[in-house]
Parts: sequence; C-alpha cells; structure tokens
Amino acid sequence: MSLTGAASAPGDLLTFADDLRVVAEDVNACLTSLLPLPQGPEQRVVEAMRYSALDGGKRLRPFLAVASADLFHVPRAHSLRAGAAVEMVHCYSLIHDDLPAMDDDDLRRGRPTCHKAFDEATAILAGDGLLTGAFAVLSDEETHPDGDTRAKLVAALAEAAGAEGMVGGQMLDLLAEDMDMSESEIERLQVLKTGRLLAVSCQVGGILGQADTATLEDLRTYGLCLGAAFQIADDLLDLEATAGDLGKATGKDDAAGKATFVSLHGPERARKRAKTLVDQAVAALSPFGESAELLRAAAAFTVNRQS
Repeated sequence: MSLTGAASAPGDLLTFADDLRVVAEDVNACLTSLLPLPQGPEQRVVEAMRYSALDGGKRLRPFLAVASADLFHVPRAHSLRAGAAVEMVHCYSLIHDDLPAMDDDDLRRGRPTCHKAFDEATAILAGDGLLTGAFAVLSDEETHPDGDTRAKLVAALAEAAGAEGMVGGQMLDLLAEDMDMSESEIERLQVLKTGRLLAVSCQVGGILGQADTATLEDLRTYGLCLGAAFQIADDLLDLEATAGDLGKATGKDDAAGKATFVSLHGPERARKRAKTLVDQAVAALSPFGESAELLRAAAAFTVNRQS
C-alpha cells in the first residue's frame, strides 16, 4: 500500500511522486512546529534555520525514515519527528557545504544560499543550530516513549553524521580536488558523504520499530546501496543537467577536476553501475515482501530523477 492509502504498483513512479509529496508536506509541517521563531535578536539565526530547512527539496531522507518505520507500524507522529531530525542534519550540511570555505555556491534549490541571503557568520550558526536541534528532537519523549530507543536514535544519527560518516566524507571531497582517486577511494568517499545519512534514514525507522539487529542491517544495506546510486545520479546530473533544472550551479566537479565514478568510467558505465546498485538495494528488501514496495519505488526514483 502507498503512504496515501492507495495501492501502488511496482515501479509506478507517478504514484511514488504523490507519496513523496504527501510525506514532504507532513515533514514541512513538523519542521515548522519544531522551529518556532523566538523573540529578541536571536530570532535572526532561527530565521536563517527556517530559510534553509523549509525551502522545499525532495525530502527523500525523511521519506525513507517514514516508509521504513511503516514496515513496523510505527505511529506517524513518531516517524515524522525522526525524519525531520534527519532532514535538519541534511539541511545543516547543505548550509555548510555552500559556504565560501567549502563549495562556494550562490544558489541552492533555485534561491540564494543561506550565507548569501543572510551572511556567513549567521549561516554557520544556522547550520550549528539545525545540527544540535536534531538531537534535541530525537531525545524528546514525543519521538518515542522508550528512553533506550531514543538513545539508539541519537547514537545512530551521530555516527552517520560525524567524522566517520558525512563530515568525514566532506573532508575527503575537499581533498579530492588535489588527489588521483581510485575507484575504491571514490566509493568510500561517496559512502561517507552521501550513503551513511541515507542509510541511517532507513535505520531510524527500524529503531523506532525496535527491530532486531539482522533487520536493521538489511535496512542499512538498502540505504547504503541507495546512497551510492543516488550519488552517481547526482554526478550525472551535475554533468548533463542545467542550472535551471537543478536550481544550483552545475559542472563544478568537472571544472575542479574532482574524481567521480562518472569522470573515471564515463556516463554510460556510471548508469549501469547505478542500476546494479539499485538492484542490490531492492534485493536487501526481500525479507519484507510486498510491504516494502514504497522503498523499492524509492530506489527506482533515485536513478530516474531529473533534479
């Protein structure tokens, strides 16, 4: 069944797009409630946090959290909060990635980046606020009544977002401009920078459902394969799409000489590799049967998206 309650045929990307939109709307409402504007001069940093967290986007990561939690019949009130926490971490990473010291981008999702709309110092603080706020959300009883489950959520997201995950991947990405990276090194970079956060998006659904270790590992495998395919699709879009399509500058990796799977092997082989990764992601869902149909559709969406 789809998230909207209607039957969803395998591979029906139109139905999946509707499901993705519904969850995005619910997550936006959740984020709005989690980021109220305070009184006083500190309001400016929250305005910057809201500017970056409420500016749209596909909301794929919270969708994965919600769809994974649905496998275990977790109440939406819980999974939406967990998904919002993951999205807060994702949005913090985008703010910091766009800074002049990092990727130095002026556009994000068709709008000025946070440091352009506000200023660099405010953007840094906004990213910090979203990152720390995410853990406050996960540690709150409204996310799950069981303290041990909340602790597992916090630990999983911290590991995925830190130096052994997304932060480490960003460091490798910065170094990649001056390195001749092998295929295995590129894959490791992509696992850390993109795969770990997508994988933990799926894992938090299982943690909320108090799934066993083997089941959590299946969700992790699915998410890592999905993340690798997502990054290849991103690299293909950076090469082939326009700035109007993506709402941000394109061709920057190629201009900077960064090694990617696409630059190493060419677009056609990259597409084949992405398809193989999607097949591996789908295979990891076999223990869940038909109940994981939305996650299978998410895998197909990953390599068919246009933005």
